[in-house]
Amino acid sequence: MKTFSIKIQHETFGTLINENIADAIQFKLFLKAIHASLELKDDLSFFNGEDFLFHIPFKFLKESLIITSVNEVELAQRMKSKVEALVTKETR
Repeated sequence: MKTFSIKIQHETFGTLINENIADAIQFKLFLKAIHASLELKDDLSFFNGEDFLFHIPFKFLKESLIITSVNEVELAQRMKSKVEALVTKETR
């Protein structure tokens, strides 16, 4: 299984976004939104309607490094990560 990651790093503010996306179509749409913001010199804003919101002014977006990658993840490794996340969440 492939996971797609995107990291937006700013020199002053540090990591602005560090996301892993499992769906190739969502990743492509996310990249198109970033590219459109850069081309149109507009702020980058996104809200998934539930629990993920960010707004990056164009000034800071254009000064940032944008790094993407595609990683192969085994199903067993992914399940282990989800189980560890649930255990960690329950112990808090």
